[in-house]
Amino acid sequence: MPKRGAVDPGEMREAVTAVREWLDDAERRPTRPEMAKAVRLSLRTLEQIAPGNSVEVRVPPFAAVQCVEGPRHTRGTPPNVVETDPRTWLLLATGRLTWAEAVEGGLLTASGSRSDVSQWLPIVRVEQG
Repeated sequence: MPKRGAVDPGEMREAVTAVREWLDDAERRPTRPEMAKAVRLSLRTLEQIAPGNSVEVRVPPFAAVQCVEGPRHTRGTPPNVVETDPRTWLLLATGRLTWAEAVEGGLLTASGSRSDVSQWLPIVRVEQG
């Protein structure tokens, strides 16, 4: 599979800013395409800044990426997996929620010794509206 092109930081920031009201207030849900774009571009940015194949970060139903240097995973369920919902991912990606808060609150699952991707967060700062 060919490597995807680099994510434009401005495009990613714009996509995440478009869902800022939802990050401020869970009741102000964006459209599905807006949500999908923000999640996909921010995950692809993580993939770029933490290249590798030892951790799979999943944000269903929109995307999953492999990142972080280390042993390459090739078959079955990866040993290092992070999974969360779109809003939690975007809160993490924008620094509005810390990794520790998400883990303690049960907002994500992280399995495997390499699954903590907090050193690469936040990906983009988007101030509250």
